Amino acid sequence: MIIANQISDQEIETLLEEILDYHGYDFTEYARASIKRRILRIFSLEKFETFLQLRNRVINDRKFFKRFVEEITVNVTEMFRDPKFYKCLRSDIFPKLAAYPFIRIWLAGCSTGEEAYSIAILLKELNLLEKSLIYATDLNPLVLEKAESGIFSLSQMKTYSKNYIESGGIKDFSSYYTATYDLVKFNRDLRKKMIFSTHNLVSDRSFNEFQLILCRNVFIYFDRDLQHKVLQLFDASLEKNCFLALGTKETIDFSSIARKYERVQNQKIWRKLQ
Repeated sequence: MIIANQISDQEIETLLEEILDYHGYDFTEYARASIKRRILRIFSLEKFETFLQLRNRVINDRKFFKRFVEEITVNVTEMFRDPKFYKCLRSDIFPKLAAYPFIRIWLAGCSTGEEAYSIAILLKELNLLEKSLIYATDLNPLVLEKAESGIFSLSQMKTYSKNYIESGGIKDFSSYYTATYDLVKFNRDLRKKMIFSTHNLVSDRSFNEFQLILCRNVFIYFDRDLQHKVLQLFDASLEKNCFLALGTKETIDFSSIARKYERVQNQKIWRKLQ
C-alpha cells in the first residue's frame, strides 16, 4: 500500500488529463498545490491501495466522480461574508446601477448560493429586485442543486443575521425565510429572480452582457495563466462603466485588462472605463 505523499506530480497530471478527456471537466490550470492537496485527501479518506485504483474509480464510476468534483471544488461561503463589501454594494454600486432599465448580475463560482441570496436581499431593500436578474453559476452541479433549493441550516442564521446587520441591513433578517425544525427556506420572491446553471470558467464562453460580475474567493485556486484567461472572459462579459468584484486576496492589477479599470473605494471592486 502506498501513502498519499508518495504520489508523484506526474500521476496528478495524468489524472487531470484523463478527467478532461473522459468527463470534460478541466482542472489542468488550477493551482497545483491546492488541487493536489485535495486529491490526496480523497485518496486517504477512501483508503485506496494504489493511485491507479483512484484513477479507475474517477473514470468509470459516475457517482464517485460527482463526489470527487464536490471535494475538488471549494464550497466554503456564507451570507453577507465580508459585510464592508456588501455595505459598499448597498451605498455605492447598486445606486449607480439603478439608472439601468434592467440589471444583469453574474455570480461566477456561486457555490451553494449564499451570495446569490445576499445579493437578492440587497436588491429587494433598494427596490431594484424586480428589474434585476441574477445568473448564479458553478462548475459543480451538486452545489447548484442546494443553491436552487434555497434551504439552509437554521444554526447558520445567527452568523448570517450578524453579517447582514453589519452590512447595513434595514429589516429583521428572519423576515426573509421560513424556519422549520432545524432548516430554513428563503422566500420565493428572492429565488424567482435567480437563474442557476453550470458554467466552467476554464472552458465556457461569455453568455450575456452584465452590469455587475462577482467572482469572489475563486481566483486564489487558479494559476496565473488561468486568472488571465478568466479576467479576459469577464472583461468581454461586462458592459462599459459597470463593475467587477473579486475576493479580498484577489486582484486584476497583474492583468492586461487592468488599464481599462479603476478601483472603487478600498474594496476589491473595479469599474470598467473602456
